[in-house]
Amino acid sequence: MHMTAQPIKHSSAFVAYSYICFGLSVAMVGGGVFVMPIDHWMKGFLVMGVAMLVQSCIILTKTIRDNVEAEKLLNRIEDARTERLLMDVSKAA
Repeated sequence: MHMTAQPIKHSSAFVAYSYICFGLSVAMVGGGVFVMPIDHWMKGFLVMGVAMLVQSCIILTKTIRDNVEAEKLLNRIEDARTERLLMDVSKAA
């Protein structure tokens, strides 16, 4: 008896909300850095830091998701092996 987990399908409203929040946060941070009373090289440093932070968050999220999906696949393979072993044992008995 296997239960296959279906991937979660997000609603279009949630997807739109995610994109809007991301765009709004980029605009607010960009606007905040733009109006800061600091030198241009400092603003550039802040922009590079924020860009690297966003990039590393995306990469970390993808890595965690890939590890979870790989673990699910590994568990399904182990379940199939266990079921096969149990079927072989029940046939022998």
